[in-house]
Amino acid sequence: MSALPHYDGLLVLPHVRVQNANAICSPLTHGFPAMTAFLGLMWALARRLEHHDFPLALDSVGVTCHDFQEQTTKGSYIKTFCLTRNPIDKDGSTAAIVEEGRMHMEITLVFGVSGGFVREDQETHAAIAATALEELASMRIAGGSVLPGQDWRSRPELILLGGDAEDLRHSFRYLRRRMLPGFALVSRDKLLRNRLTRLREATPTATALDALLDLARFNWQPVRPESIADTSDATPKRIEWKPEPRDGWIVPIPVGYGALSELFLPGQVQNARDGKTSFRFVESLYSIGQWISPHRLTDVNQLLWYATTESGLYRCRNDYVADTDDTAPLSA
Repeated sequence: MSALPHYDGLLVLPHVRVQNANAICSPLTHGFPAMTAFLGLMWALARRLEHHDFPLALDSVGVTCHDFQEQTTKGSYIKTFCLTRNPIDKDGSTAAIVEEGRMHMEITLVFGVSGGFVREDQETHAAIAATALEELASMRIAGGSVLPGQDWRSRPELILLGGDAEDLRHSFRYLRRRMLPGFALVSRDKLLRNRLTRLREATPTATALDALLDLARFNWQPVRPESIADTSDATPKRIEWKPEPRDGWIVPIPVGYGALSELFLPGQVQNARDGKTSFRFVESLYSIGQWISPHRLTDVNQLLWYATTESGLYRCRNDYVADTDDTAPLSA
């Protein structure tokens, strides 16, 4: 399993506007790009920054969403994605339409960084942040185009995390203010595990996928009002239907990939995208996430996501822990 990343600082790219990003993040979910897309962006940005010989490495990434607009039809309870008209085939016939959901969004990206940049001066730190934003402007985020910032809120910054605990708290409080108003995506694996335990009390054969689907929907339950709890009266009493209490804005999210085959040598699988890299067939892993206001975060580790590999699992992890949570994760 990969070691937990160490952070010497934070690279903040605030209020990045993205147009036509991919809203279908997995075969089962839609609404916001998967964290795998942002980790891929982190690695691609790191490769570009290597050409500038900056002494830093990007180790993790956190995302706060300030605004989003999914491109769907309006005026009906059932919505469909607004699709593009594909060009005709080479024989003149109409090409098949593959559903590609699109969305516009405004996000703040926070990268956990490490390296020798801590010994550089403020001028160099400003140059690193400006170069990172300049490189990002020519990249894609989840397939979407990056639009230029409109005001002072889009100013990038490289923040050091040195000093004692009080300095760290002060730096993170400053960062939290910059991310408001908005919602940060964090992991809530414990909710999935608790729901699976509860389902198995009634149905021992319930699976993690059953728990995921049960958490992803709105459940209504019959509730007997306390005022008529006395059953001595034979007159039928009215039962109220109320929605099941939820732990916040929770959503099903893809968190990585699980191996379906052994690892093939480069060039061993035909039509692979990269003939120089080892290849393995995988399927999506799912868990539960939560959109939470940044002012409720108490530590930068609760915001950042990083990648781990273990026994054929390629997984995005986040160290957010609620008051009643523990750290043992579970994936569907």
